[in-house]
Amino acid sequence: TYAPKLVLLDMSDINCIQDVAKEILNCYGCVDILINNASRKVKGAVQSMSLELDKKIMDANYFGPITLTKAILPNMISRRTGQIVLINSIQGKIGIPFRAAYAASKHAAVGFFDCLRAEMEEFDISVGTVNPTFICSYHRQPAPGNWEASIWK
Repeated sequence: TYAPKLVLLDMSDINCIQDVAKEILNCYGCVDILINNASRKVKGAVQSMSLELDKKIMDANYFGPITLTKAILPNMISRRTGQIVLINSIQGKIGIPFRAAYAASKHAAVGFFDCLRAEMEEFDISVGTVNPTFICSYHRQPAPGNWEASIWK
């Protein structure tokens, strides 16, 4: 039995994810189950969203989970065991108005993890995605025209 260890990780900060994964592997030696459950979302019309904001959503919802998964994956492959789960969104399967960046990031994540599932079968590593419908999450009401403040975490 290992003592619990709290490791803070901002999934949108791609540069720190490798270091955090190394810290976890150094501490525990392996990861048996990796559950990717982090998300950012924003609501607004496509023409009103900046490309910078689209990139922030992609970093948190797509690049964050795949970066962490790729950092942990070699250890799972060498042990020929492990489980990887992506907690995603129904919007990874269907798009709805005013959620283009969020839906695009979730579609991309589903595509990545679907391919990963097929590739990991030979290593006995299980990969699954969970796509719940709408959930209640923390939200800050933005000032008019301030899309940056409308990011949900």
